[in-house]
Amino acid sequence: MEFLQPASWAEALELKAADPRAVPIQGGTDVMVELNFDRHRPPSLLDLTRVTELAQWGTENGHVRVGAGVSYSRVIAELGDQLPGLAMAARTVGSPQIRNRGTVGGNLGASSPAGDCHPVLLAVDADVVVASVRGTRLVPVREFFTGVKRNVLAPDELIESVVLAPAGGPQQYSKIGTRNAMVIAVAAFGLALHPAQRHVGTGIGSAAPTPRRAPDAEAFIDGVLDSDGLWDSREPIPDAAATRFGDLVASASSPIDDVRGTARYRAHALSVLARRALVWAWDELRGRR
Repeated sequence: MEFLQPASWAEALELKAADPRAVPIQGGTDVMVELNFDRHRPPSLLDLTRVTELAQWGTENGHVRVGAGVSYSRVIAELGDQLPGLAMAARTVGSPQIRNRGTVGGNLGASSPAGDCHPVLLAVDADVVVASVRGTRLVPVREFFTGVKRNVLAPDELIESVVLAPAGGPQQYSKIGTRNAMVIAVAAFGLALHPAQRHVGTGIGSAAPTPRRAPDAEAFIDGVLDSDGLWDSREPIPDAAATRFGDLVASASSPIDDVRGTARYRAHALSVLARRALVWAWDELRGRR
């Protein structure tokens, strides 16, 4: 196996163009598992740890740009105030050691249906910046995932960063697993309130071939909040509406039975997670007033 170690982003793109089968590695929290269990043996690894451009974040045109090499620990410590939902998701990833090594870009690149960052990125309608020697393009995260551990990246492309707006309202992330910590989600849910747009964003994880939104649930709760004047009054969301929202989120999933849980359990868990996330976020919004 050949080991490629570029010192700059431009060099990384050149190496990827020259060897499209090279597998990028940053924290190694996914790639090394595949190698250790001999599930995948690529002809070459493209080590991105020396590419300092990927480990930076900043603000551009009112949005936050998070480099693909920014670790979960840094998201928690440095971006929790601007991106609370993403920070919540990052806190649920593995152990402190894993959070110190694992990155948002690596999570996206692995494209696992159970990726912890994905539901929140969907709920806030983030964009993924991908690049190659041919140029750079912006991919809405809702269009990024194409199948189980598959995405829209061309063979010569790498993830540069993810771009999302700072939180305009409360955000939530919840997951359920077979134990309390260091666990792959049996089901996960991300939610973001967008008061300025009078919109509720959703994201489902570990309950379909790809992470996905729940558009019918979003349309339903948007209608309730608008028709009942709740965005202005900040009155509590009726229990029946919160329950219906959870049921619609569950209906948007297409879970399977596996060693971690049954499809029926996943659907039920999603309905509970969604209802609770909505109420928690709404209560926080009411408290801000």
